[in-house]
Amino acid sequence: MLDNASKELYKVLEESCNSCKSNLIALSGGLDSSIIAYFLKNRKPNAIAIIAEDFVSTDLTYCQRIAKEFGLNLTIYQVKTAEILEAVEETIKILKNFNDIEIRNNVVMYLAIKWAKDNGEKSIITGDGADELFAGYSFLVNKPENELEAEITRVCSVMHFPTQKIGKEIGIDIESPFLNDKVIDLAKKIPADMKVRDEGKQRHGKWILRKTFEKFLPQQITWREKSPMQDGSGTAGLTGLFESIINEEKYVEKKLTTEKEDEVIIRSRESMHYYEIYKKLFGVPVKSPGNACPYCKHEVKNSKFCRMCGAFPI
Repeated sequence: MLDNASKELYKVLEESCNSCKSNLIALSGGLDSSIIAYFLKNRKPNAIAIIAEDFVSTDLTYCQRIAKEFGLNLTIYQVKTAEILEAVEETIKILKNFNDIEIRNNVVMYLAIKWAKDNGEKSIITGDGADELFAGYSFLVNKPENELEAEITRVCSVMHFPTQKIGKEIGIDIESPFLNDKVIDLAKKIPADMKVRDEGKQRHGKWILRKTFEKFLPQQITWREKSPMQDGSGTAGLTGLFESIINEEKYVEKKLTTEKEDEVIIRSRESMHYYEIYKKLFGVPVKSPGNACPYCKHEVKNSKFCRMCGAFPI
């Protein structure tokens, strides 16, 4: 069964990657973007990796390894904190939320897409969709087996990709081979126990993807643990930055005022910074008369995660 599933998966991903017109890959050195790089290696594509200059990042060596392996023309764009903070404001303006998780991750894609625009590119290829379709997220990996299938189905039913919105706003086409209809259809047929499984002494998401491509990618890439964009690029360091520059007394004062006047409960200093930008641009979030987030009162649809403020679980 594994051989047949792997052959079919290889085939549909090969077709999907080869149908991409862009010659620029958003490269993290993770499994998904490395699979794309493998299929497109004969084109000798360009690749862009975003790395925060002032924070610890985990992607750099993996990006360089894949670029060397497949002959990619890799640009490492090292971004200063001031530039990241400017990009945060632009990201909030486009996404229209103050969701700290989404902003920390998608400011990375904003910077990559903006770099593409500034350097005369018309499009960029991303690995969007693989984590949802093949159970890459840690909360899926840790689900009990009897709940896993239903949870993957639920995640796929609400999956959305801010990259598309950012690309449209900046004027760059986003190509995502994992979101090709044939790939989605095949992923839905692959059982949950082939997506999450033990390998050696460790439990892995995207197991079927890893097994399919372990012959074609370096071992350290194939079995690399899922690393969110915020960790890979270093933007996770924003959390500590806001903790250090916003003092406790000021934060508590703002938090209480926001809760009283706006009926919005802020959970961290970082969230407060994002909320203040959001409020300046759009005002107080619209309150839902129906199923609402307990923190920001915004509408929540079939999800344990609030897209407006990032609260999880709710």
